[in-house]
Amino acid sequence: MINRHRLAETFEFLASVDSVSRHEAAISAEIRKMLAPFSADIVMDRAGEKTGGDTGNLIARIVGNRDVPPLMLNAHMDTVEPGVSVKPQFNNGVFTSDGTTVLGADDKSAIAIIIETLRVVNENHLPHGPLEIVFTVSEEIGLLGAKYLDFSLLSAKYGYALDTADTECIITRAPAANHFEIQVHGKDAHAGADPEKGINAIFLASNAISSLTLGRIDAETTCNIGVMEAKGATNVVPNLVQLKGEARSHDEDRLEQVTHAIVSAFETVAADYRKEKQSGDLPRVDVLVERDFSRTLISEDHPVVAMARQAAKNMGREILPKRTGGGADANVFFQKGIITGVIGTGMKDIHTVRESIRLDDMEKTVRLLLEIIALHAGGQYLS
Repeated sequence: MINRHRLAETFEFLASVDSVSRHEAAISAEIRKMLAPFSADIVMDRAGEKTGGDTGNLIARIVGNRDVPPLMLNAHMDTVEPGVSVKPQFNNGVFTSDGTTVLGADDKSAIAIIIETLRVVNENHLPHGPLEIVFTVSEEIGLLGAKYLDFSLLSAKYGYALDTADTECIITRAPAANHFEIQVHGKDAHAGADPEKGINAIFLASNAISSLTLGRIDAETTCNIGVMEAKGATNVVPNLVQLKGEARSHDEDRLEQVTHAIVSAFETVAADYRKEKQSGDLPRVDVLVERDFSRTLISEDHPVVAMARQAAKNMGREILPKRTGGGADANVFFQKGIITGVIGTGMKDIHTVRESIRLDDMEKTVRLLLEIIALHAGGQYLS
């Protein structure tokens, strides 16, 4: 039933449509055309106004021919840079870019898979429950599309996001994450004539960083400082350093402990300097901490997991629950009460110009979705 050639053509076409974050209008229009034959109720929300993008999230609601609760399927439309003028190449069953851009298999492979699945269901009049298809914007820049999604447009309570590499797993555990921004304020002075009059913000920030453990903290927790900026000249004592970073953990208490330790390290360095040098209000530290996304924790007996594992078993495969250190739209959906497992499409080396995907893996994921939809329509996995 699956049209392998059509699947390949759909992906190749989608990959060639530019859709870097905040610029998804063109691909959204093309997806909307592809959805037209399915008699879907297609809605565009207003998330783009909040993300600063040129379009919102695309939601397609398809009436079922079986009386079961709705099932959600999700993929994101945006890609990372360099993602303009992508020229997909197909050789020996593998898609790549021409080496100057990403391919965009993250996450256009998922879009192509969902479209082909819907085509097979529609053409063969297969049993299916109500389906709610959610194509989000700006996932790659902080899950912004999902965060600003109009959830009043959805009634599904569970579903799947297609946004990982491994086709032999379903991600049931993902961490919560805190984003932090720290400004260290020092005092400028001429670095050659009067360095004693200055307070070097870079030096203070470096002392704070050197007291921290970064990277892997424990089996469930990581933290990173990914941005450190100071503007000035070599003959000026820097008076401002700005840092951005994140902490992630599957344990909420541990996440707060690590976040507090990071903030405390900077505040302590500043306080110690003021005390030792009697320097008044400087140096000063300003801190902003925001929740980036909440954790996902799905029990292995939930219908989302049970359906995926049984669908794989029906195909002679095995899918295992898995924990990840990454975040996805699924984290936001979970927080909003939509239990969302993440399944893989086979994409490899994502976010690089070496990105690739095998057509066989995409076809395999279409088969998995068809099995899931059939099991869902049967009604034995209700929640």
